[in-house]
Amino acid sequence: MATRQVVIDVPEKVLLAEKTDEVGFSRELPILAAVKLYELGRLSSGRAAELANMTRVEFLLSLNRYRVFPLASELEDLEEAHAG
Repeated sequence: MATRQVVIDVPEKVLLAEKTDEVGFSRELPILAAVKLYELGRLSSGRAAELANMTRVEFLLSLNRYRVFPLASELEDLEEAHAG
C-alpha cells in the first residue's frame, strides 16, 4: 500500500494539555482522525482502519472507547467475524 506523509505543527501547549509528548501524540492522532472521519461518514470502516493502522475488527471494537458506534450492518459483520 502506498502511503504519503503529512506533517503538522502542534503547539507545545496542546501536548501539555494532553499530558503527552510528540511520540504519544503522533501515535494517537491517526486513530483520532480515523474515528472522526468514520463518524462523519467520510471514510468506510475499512479505510478508517487502514488510517488507524488496525484491522477492521480492531477498529470497530475500538469505537466504543471514543463513544462512536458502528452502523448496524457493520455490527452484524463484526459479530459474524468475532463468532467465526
